[in-house]
Amino acid sequence: METVFTFLKKIEANNNRDWFEKNKASYIKAKEDFEVFVQQIINGIAKFDKKISPDMKAKDCTFRIYKDVRFSKDKTPYKNNMGASINPGGKKSPVPGYYFHVQPNSNFIAGGVWMPEPEILNAIRQEIDYNSKPLLKILNSASFKKYYKKLDEDGALKTAPKGYDKEHPLIELLRNRHFIVSHAFTNKQILEKNAAKEIVAGFKAMHPFLEYLREATEK
Repeated sequence: METVFTFLKKIEANNNRDWFEKNKASYIKAKEDFEVFVQQIINGIAKFDKKISPDMKAKDCTFRIYKDVRFSKDKTPYKNNMGASINPGGKKSPVPGYYFHVQPNSNFIAGGVWMPEPEILNAIRQEIDYNSKPLLKILNSASFKKYYKKLDEDGALKTAPKGYDKEHPLIELLRNRHFIVSHAFTNKQILEKNAAKEIVAGFKAMHPFLEYLREATEK
């Protein structure tokens, strides 16, 4: 992964088409090395998550480096990170899945559902309302809390969602508009020999949480 960090640091300092074209070979090498690493992660996940096929290919999970700048104030053409979405429905599927992000000093793993459609969000809230015990057991388990302290509360409602009492005992969970957890990794950790194994361990701890969300949205 050294090549990945080296390239990402350089693109951060030289984010323009001229530099990129002159250094495209470095990008291709970094992309190839990233995909090899992601394939190790996929293979590890497939051992405990039966919805992730062992035949899944890293190249189908990784995202393009080219940015969509149409609606952005930042017009630099390239991302300064590499990411992969490992998801049973494909990398753009709404099905709860795993995400791996590499960016110098901002590396992390994450998973769950981000910006779900209203019907999916409603289904998750309904499941929490009717069947919260399994979720609370997951969120409070030692294996889960080793990596994930709490759900990402970014964008949470200030009040109760429609149809729920503001005094609901699980109102803090129900207010969420995303159901995401994440865990950060240092550059040093990503560069260690057992990095892929450690990332897979983090995803394994996340798996029961994803299964709860999947069951809620598949009903």
